[in-house]
Amino acid sequence: MASPATPTPTPSTATGGRRQCRGRLALPLPLLVPSCLALLLAEAAGIPTTLDGPFPPVTRSFDRALRRGSDDVPLTDPRLAPRARPPAPEQIALAASADAGSLWVSWVTGRAQVGSDLTPLDPAAVRSEVWYGERSAAAAADSYPHVATGSAEVYSQLYPYPGLLNYTSGAIHHVRLRGLRPATRYYYRCGDSSLPVGLSDERSFTTLPAAGAGSYPRRVAVVGDLGLTGNSTATVDHLAQNDPSLVLLVGDMTYANQYRTTGGKGVPCFSCSFPNAPIRESYQPRWDGWGRFMEPITSKIPLMVIEGNHEIEPQGHGGEVKFASYFARFAVPSKESGSNTKFYYSFNAGGIHFIMLGAYVDYNGTGAQYLWLEKDLQRVDRRVTPWVVAAWHSPWYNSYSSHYQEFECMRQEMEDLLYQHRVDIVFSGHVHAYERMNRVFNYTLDPCGPVYITIGDGGNIEKIDIDHADDPGKCPSPGDNHPEFGGVCHLNFTSGPAKGKFCWDRQPEWSAYRESSFGHGILEVPHLT
Repeated sequence: MASPATPTPTPSTATGGRRQCRGRLALPLPLLVPSCLALLLAEAAGIPTTLDGPFPPVTRSFDRALRRGSDDVPLTDPRLAPRARPPAPEQIALAASADAGSLWVSWVTGRAQVGSDLTPLDPAAVRSEVWYGERSAAAAADSYPHVATGSAEVYSQLYPYPGLLNYTSGAIHHVRLRGLRPATRYYYRCGDSSLPVGLSDERSFTTLPAAGAGSYPRRVAVVGDLGLTGNSTATVDHLAQNDPSLVLLVGDMTYANQYRTTGGKGVPCFSCSFPNAPIRESYQPRWDGWGRFMEPITSKIPLMVIEGNHEIEPQGHGGEVKFASYFARFAVPSKESGSNTKFYYSFNAGGIHFIMLGAYVDYNGTGAQYLWLEKDLQRVDRRVTPWVVAAWHSPWYNSYSSHYQEFECMRQEMEDLLYQHRVDIVFSGHVHAYERMNRVFNYTLDPCGPVYITIGDGGNIEKIDIDHADDPGKCPSPGDNHPEFGGVCHLNFTSGPAKGKFCWDRQPEWSAYRESSFGHGILEVPHLT
C-alpha cells in the first residue's frame, strides 16, 4: 500500500514501463459501485483496487421494457405528514462540523403557512436548546450534564404573480455542540425546555472518529438527486439498512420545484407540463415532508449536503434567484472551514478530508471559491488525513447524453488545482445514472488523476437517464446542455480516438463502468495506508 507523500503528484516509470503516481492510496473498487452490486463483486476473487487499471469500459444496458421511474409520495403519507404538535421539534437533523469535536443539530418548530397574505412566525419565540450527555437521561432534560444554545430563522417564498401561493416556514433552529469526544455515543433532546412538550424525545448519535491515518468512518453512504418518490423511499430504506456513520447528498434533495405552488401532482418535466407558468415555481411543503421522512436517519447520522440545480428557487423580483430553502434548512461547517458561505465548505471525518464545492456559484480561477479551495487544499496534512474526497453536483466527466459537457467551464477552471493536490475521489450527481471513471486528467488516462464517480439517481421524479452520447444518433448538439449557472465551454476532442469530434463513437476509455439504475453508493476506506 502506498504511503502519503508530497502534495504534487509525480508520475514515475515502474517495471514494464507502467506509470505510477507516488503517494496514491488504494481502495477496493467494489466499495465504489452502487451498493446493490457491492456484495456480488466482493464475493469474486482478486478484487481490483483504484491503483489497478485502467479498466476496459463496461456498460450494463438498461432493459427498456422496465419503468424508468415512479411517482412522488403524497404529503398525506404518514411518513411525510406532521407528527409533532407545536411547539415540539420536528425534522431533526445532524450535520458534521469541521472536526469530530463538534456537531450541528437542526430542527423545525411551528407550522409553515401557504397562502396569499401570510404573517411569518417569530423565530425568537421558541428557544434553541440541545441538552446532551454520554448517558441516557430521557426522563428529565436537566439530568443531562450539558446544554448548548443556538439561533433560529424563518424564510419566506413570495411571488409577485397572481395565482401563485406564497409560503413562510416554521422556525428553523441550528445549534452547534462543542467539546465532544470523538467516536463516542451521545444522547440528546432538542427544543425549548421552558415550554410544555417543548422538547423532543431522546435521540442519540455517535461522533465521527478523530482525524488521523488509520481512523476512518465505518461506512459513508453517498447519494444524489434523491427526491421523494416510491423509488426514493426504497433507496432511503436500503441506505438505512447499510447503517452508515455519515451520509453525503450531492445535490437535488427534494425536487420541490417540480410542482406548482398550489401543490397537486409533481411532474417529471416542469416546462413541458406547465408551459405558461410565469416562473419556475416551487412547492415548499415538499421540503417539510422530506424533512419528516428523512428524520429517522438524519436525527442520528450526520447528513452533509451541497446545492444542486433543483435548489435554485427564482423569486421573480427583478430576476432574483435564491437558494432560500437550502440556506435556511441546512447547517454546514462553512465558518469553521473558512468559506463563510454554504455554497462550499470542507470537513474531516477521521482520516478523510471532504471538500464540498459549489457548481452554482462563481468558480472562476480568480474568484472567492477558487481561492478558498486553494487554501483549503494547501492546509491538508496527508499524515493526518491521507484521503481527500471532493463532491459537487454537476459532473465534469460524463458519457451520457444528458448534461454532456454541461459543466466543462468549471472543469477547465478547477481541474488542475485538484490534480496538483492529488484529490483521490470525486462524487457528483445531476446525471440520473451511475458511472465510474478510470483515473483521468484533461480527458486523458492518468494514474495521478482522481477517480470520478457519478451517483446521480436516488430515485427522483425526473427518471433514469439511459442514452449515451456515443450511442448512434444520441450525441447532443454543441448548442445543447446549457448550465443554469456559468458559461458554455463545449469542445471537440483534440487527441485520441475521438480527435476532432464532439462525442466518441464508443464508450470513452476514461469511462470504466456505467449503469442506468437508481440507488446509493457505499464508501468504505480500509484501515490501511
